[in-house]
Amino acid sequence: MNIGDVARASGLPAKTIRYYEDIGLVQPLRSTNGYRAFRPSDLHKLAFLGRARSLGFTIEDCRNLLRLYEDTERASADVKQIAEEHLDRIDQKRSELAEMRNTLAHLIKGCAGDDRPDCPILADLAASEDQPAAIERRSGG
Repeated sequence: MNIGDVARASGLPAKTIRYYEDIGLVQPLRSTNGYRAFRPSDLHKLAFLGRARSLGFTIEDCRNLLRLYEDTERASADVKQIAEEHLDRIDQKRSELAEMRNTLAHLIKGCAGDDRPDCPILADLAASEDQPAAIERRSGG
């Protein structure tokens, strides 16, 4: 299969497939004219990588998961550890996003959204870390 066929079958853009090849995640054969010749096993790896990336695994996680997938002597605990570490990163990110959302919602609530130039949202964005939040210093919007 050529890269176009594999891209259609895997759902990954050709550019992504070339990148995965460049970093050693897949190693398709090369025909005598230099074109990539993908095997069914390459397509399977690409589908595996596409699914792992859609779950947010890092490239390094994908590399390790692929290595474990290909290792018939692997311990499932090794796979579980990678997944648990990723879940911890997701939970941390969710917490950070919730904090950002709460801060932004608070700033939006404090902004009158009228024709006046005074805006607590911009004031907060311009404030340094050691200054109190703009919304507490000013009223208006």
